[in-house]
Amino acid sequence: MKKKNTPLEIDASQGEGGGQILRTALALSIITQTPIVVDNIRAKRSKPGLMRQHLTCVRAAQAISGASVKGDELGSQRLEFTPHYLRGGDYQFAIGTAGSCALVLQTILWPLLFAEQASTITLEGGTHVPMAPCFEFLELSFLPALRKMGVVLDIELLKHGFYPGGGGQLRAKISPWTQPQALHLLSRGEALGQHALALIANLDHSIAERQLKAVRRHLKWGEDALQHQGLRNSHGVGNTLILSAQFSDHTEVVTSHGDKGRTSEKVAQIGCDEMKAYLESKAAIGEHLADQLLLPIALVGGEFTCNVVSLHCETNCAIIARFLEVSIHTTALSDRLFRISCEPPAAQANIPFLPKVS
Repeated sequence: MKKKNTPLEIDASQGEGGGQILRTALALSIITQTPIVVDNIRAKRSKPGLMRQHLTCVRAAQAISGASVKGDELGSQRLEFTPHYLRGGDYQFAIGTAGSCALVLQTILWPLLFAEQASTITLEGGTHVPMAPCFEFLELSFLPALRKMGVVLDIELLKHGFYPGGGGQLRAKISPWTQPQALHLLSRGEALGQHALALIANLDHSIAERQLKAVRRHLKWGEDALQHQGLRNSHGVGNTLILSAQFSDHTEVVTSHGDKGRTSEKVAQIGCDEMKAYLESKAAIGEHLADQLLLPIALVGGEFTCNVVSLHCETNCAIIARFLEVSIHTTALSDRLFRISCEPPAAQANIPFLPKVS
């Protein structure tokens, strides 16, 4: 496929107006070898422009693509990014704050799946922070869904990192995506079990005990499903409550994070309310994984059901459509059940590196 010369202009204030617009645009810029100009970056956030996490996404994307970049500085609301190639290999990126390792990884994961050689990515920053996937979400929910699509990816948690201290470490090993398969995840399958884990780093264990007691009250889960873990390898203090519901075809993971402005009971209630909403629906997956599976089904096709279609999800669909000749269809099947799909033939139309879907 011939490399595009005219930059694609993207208004990052559209829709949800957050950092996901930038991350999706960077990934697809590299995959389709399309220069981009992104304006109004994070315009709808209280502190607009590039923060360290987003700047690390840009630098990581630049490293794997040899991109020419303008506007890559803290606070910048305009970025010019022109990729020149795609190269796997061993890379290390330090965010320098508690910015999410997972979100940096997800920016460069999709392009690196199309690289000719395998990659090892080591990231330092936050592994259990608000507004981002935690390690357990990646391990138990995100990775199994990708493996259904033929993705060969392994991740390892080297060190926990909470907000605001950061200092966590995550490593991912990414193999070339040689046998892509369309995703079919319409049902969660048979119920197998549930688990609640309260992580505590350099805090009183009574915090975890109160959270788990509230989980038992809200979700009626038995004592054998409740566990708390004190961490010795964490930089600074932190607390994350991780709820997981295991089914034969999917494991749903919900997280809620402690902070000074919330009681332990409130932290638990937030997580339990989200888990209840998922369990009371008939959807295969929840709101957050749905958003993260949009890009891979746009690349190779697929379908899934979810219980929420968020503005975040709708915005991501709009950005994907700017790069790929695809139509992502959303169908409301009931009040809390939506089917999202993308057909494989159209999904391959604009991707120079992609092997044929089996």
